[in-house]
Amino acid sequence: MSAFAHPFFLHAVLAGTAIAAAAGLAGYFLVLRAQVFTGDALSHTAFTGALAALALGWDLRIGLFVSTIGVALLLGFLGRRGRSDDVAIGGVFSWILGLGVFFLTLYTTTRSTANGGAGVSVLFGSIFGLSASAAWTAVSVAAVLCAVLLAVARPLLFASLDEAVAAARGVPVRVLGLVFLAVVGACAAEATQAVGSLLLLGLLAAPAGAAQRLTDSPYRALGLSAALAVAEMWAGLAVGYAVPSVPPSFGILAAGALVYGLTFVPLPRLARPLGAG
Repeated sequence: MSAFAHPFFLHAVLAGTAIAAAAGLAGYFLVLRAQVFTGDALSHTAFTGALAALALGWDLRIGLFVSTIGVALLLGFLGRRGRSDDVAIGGVFSWILGLGVFFLTLYTTTRSTANGGAGVSVLFGSIFGLSASAAWTAVSVAAVLCAVLLAVARPLLFASLDEAVAAARGVPVRVLGLVFLAVVGACAAEATQAVGSLLLLGLLAAPAGAAQRLTDSPYRALGLSAALAVAEMWAGLAVGYAVPSVPPSFGILAAGALVYGLTFVPLPRLARPLGAG
């Protein structure tokens, strides 16, 4: 029987493909703008936000999106020209972790008996557990995020490569930075459903890092980052389906790490014919 005959696998492929495409696009700009630490902070924010929603009896997606987008914008306002800086991230990071510990204690002591697996799914993802409605919601949200990123790609690329010149040319650098951070926050919330809050940084950073090493063309690297993210998502889902003991989130990130590692392998050069000028 084909894997696609199983609804849970079909839902995972639909949602995973859309989530990976959005993460690949956003991740490329994260790497280009040297804001990968922001993605790390948002992964912990996703954990805290989801646990807060669960502890309060809400849908965890409410906590995911409100917390990640809110903290992403906060980092942008605290930074310069809509960019988060390490000092702001460090301060917010510790505060968010403290809140995470509080909500974890609150959740495990009051509500974990009703939904004991929810906390684990927040940490490591539960893409094979998505319902049809959740999968199509993920597709819709990811499509909007991809559209926004593609719409601002040209000025955002200009601002990322030469912020001072872009500002002098009239590019709204600060607004672009805030829009980008909001999109990254939403991507982090979406990716948490696929790979979990502990591993979402890998989905944002690994394909983008590999793409940047494989080509010097920004637009080509942007497309390659999204393509690699989708391919790694498919590979992880295939491994997770074929070997049920392997969590799909592990397969996805293992594929990402493998591809990134292969970019460091030197390719053999073709020998030049004797007598060639």
